[in-house]
Parts: sequence; structure tokens; C-alpha cells
Amino acid sequence: MASLTVYSVLVVLFLTYGVVMAMKENDQIIKESNCETKMGLPCVLETFTSIFNTGSISNKCCGELVVLGKVCHSALVKRTLENPLFKDLNPATIIAKSIQTWNNCLALIDSPSPSA
Repeated sequence: MASLTVYSVLVVLFLTYGVVMAMKENDQIIKESNCETKMGLPCVLETFTSIFNTGSISNKCCGELVVLGKVCHSALVKRTLENPLFKDLNPATIIAKSIQTWNNCLALIDSPSPSA
């Protein structure tokens, strides 16, 4: 019975360590890549709303999102999900919306503009 308790404690410690390391990893990516300075506040809010609530993202903000980069985009979304204010949200749904927003913006920015 004692070995089961020790095993349970080790599992909890391992899982806790994994969560803490993921949080540090996202913060480190954000800091090292200067992610928080690459988008203007209006586009940050628009992108946030389109992912964490409902709404669309403008062409201008799609451009800023693509310049921000996928690594920064993913790290910022994941860090936001770690915030206790968002604990009631379904992370899988938010990640899916985040990927969809990224892919839509990337397609929009990569597509040739119509000729005049």
C-alpha cells in the first residue's frame, strides 16, 4: 500500500512539473521572441476576440498576426489559457480556433491580390 502512495505522489509531482515547465516554456518563448511588442493593441484585441469569443479578424490584423509568427501566436494563446480567468474555457476548442484563425490569415496574406 505504501508503494501505491509513493507512486501516486510521484505521478502528481511529474504532472505538476510538466505543467510548470510548459508555463515557463511559453513565457520564455514570448520573452525571447519579443512576442508582446509585435502587434498593435487594436489587432491584439481583435485577434483575441476572434479566438476566445466570437468575431472576425480584419485583413490588416491578419497581416500583423502573420508577422507576429506562428510560434509567438501559439505561445501567447497557450499562456492565456493558463490564466485562471479562462479556466472554464475548453482548451481544445480554443486551440482549434487559434489554428483556424492562423490558417485563414496565412491563406489571406499568401493569396495574390486581385488585379485592378
